[in-house]
Amino acid sequence: MSSPRVHAYDTTLRDGAQAQGISFSVEDKIKIVHKLDELGIAYIEAGNPGSNPKDLEFFRRLGELKLQHAKIIAFGSTCKVGANPADDAQLASLLSANTPAVAIFGKTWDYHATAILRTTLEENLRMIRDTIAFLKSKGKEVVFDAEHFYDGYKNNADYAMQALGAAVEGGADCVALCDTNGGSFPDEIFDITAAVAERFPGVAIGIHCHNDCELAVANSVRAVQAGATQVQGTINGIGERCGNANLCAIIPNLQLKLGRDVIPPANMATLTPVARFVSEVANVVHNDKAAYVGADAFAHKGGMHVDAVNKNPVSYEHVTPDSVGNARKILMSEVAGRGTILGKIREVDPTATKDSPQTIAVIERLKELEHRGYQFESAEGSFELMIRKVLGQFKPSFDLKEFKVIVNEPSPNGINSSAMIKVHVDGEDEITAAEGDGPVNALDRALRRALERFYPELKEIRLVDYKVRVLDSDQASAAKVRVLIETADAEDSWTTIGVSADIIDASWHALVDAIEYKLAKKSR
Repeated sequence: MSSPRVHAYDTTLRDGAQAQGISFSVEDKIKIVHKLDELGIAYIEAGNPGSNPKDLEFFRRLGELKLQHAKIIAFGSTCKVGANPADDAQLASLLSANTPAVAIFGKTWDYHATAILRTTLEENLRMIRDTIAFLKSKGKEVVFDAEHFYDGYKNNADYAMQALGAAVEGGADCVALCDTNGGSFPDEIFDITAAVAERFPGVAIGIHCHNDCELAVANSVRAVQAGATQVQGTINGIGERCGNANLCAIIPNLQLKLGRDVIPPANMATLTPVARFVSEVANVVHNDKAAYVGADAFAHKGGMHVDAVNKNPVSYEHVTPDSVGNARKILMSEVAGRGTILGKIREVDPTATKDSPQTIAVIERLKELEHRGYQFESAEGSFELMIRKVLGQFKPSFDLKEFKVIVNEPSPNGINSSAMIKVHVDGEDEITAAEGDGPVNALDRALRRALERFYPELKEIRLVDYKVRVLDSDQASAAKVRVLIETADAEDSWTTIGVSADIIDASWHALVDAIEYKLAKKSR
């Protein structure tokens, strides 16, 4: 008999939005909902309609959404102490969202009921039971989020079970067990979840973990192995404090490793693009070290590793990159062999051989640039452009005539720099100017403003990371610097490099490569 399906429950737009530095507009939320639905997520918890005007507006626009896989869930709490659910304003807001399903959180830790809600244990059970029964009477599918369940169980197992019993009596379709403080270990999660499954046979069980011990993914997987059939989490693990359980790791762990159906198999290859899309919309740097969906998840540097992967990828890869929509990266460095470099050359010129003039010319140019301070292991964009230049397969998209950068200090409004630039494109000169928060920011804005008339696709890209390293610090202010710029669009990210004794000049070369790579990518 096959194992039951595990329903992926995404709370990026609610719990994820509680992360420091994360804020989603209504349009952001709608874009992410479409991506999550395309991925095959079963439930999307989209916010609390009673908490703020932005969520109210989002739920008003729900009628626009034509979803294929997902149910939208509105989130709220049980009725207030002593209140009749029918008279509770927060529950009225929840119903006004017109979602097919709702999630209600309630206290299952006796300490929280008495010390935080400041009510009796009996009244807390009444609030849970009556709230869920009221929502069920309105035709809603109800998920009960058993807040602090694992801590509550460890403190008073009998009362925590009574709280779940009240939810079941009220008619809850699923009881989601929450490791709200993120302090439980996998063995605890497994044992307690198994005890719940035994106590409430036939009741759907969910798991909601936080990552305060870096165990949220492991805990979620163990809960499923103990009987949970719903897994709550966020894309990229964003969330309050240390974050929520990361669905981008949980989904492939369950589906590719344990054979549990979570999303349609054909959709697994969209996982990495969705993860990067959410990072882009959230305006955060995508985690290169993330399992499955990070840029480094299938990156190989050491010569022995690279040689083995080229012979058989299973030697150093536990799944294939394309199975999760990612790609293998062979990093260029002083420890990479000629075969590694040849592999990158063949991406541009398939006819190249180990000893061909093309390969020798690229290796000589690589040695020359590394001697000058370049390092291409994390600058794959510039490395590909360098290969194209050496092989005569590169045509500049524009020519620089001149640029000027002015820095004004002190700056009363935080915009302390301006840049003027003149470029030549297809027989035309274009002159533009821009202000910025620093000279590089001003130069970046002026350059793109000059080129967007000719290349509208440049409106899609943005600079997401900027790193500077001093190469020879003994030279003090005359030292060479290495600048790395990471640029992204909605589908991909790439890194480019510039080296110079002038930080603005080094930044300029990295900026130009970033734009040339984007335009070359389109032509490919």
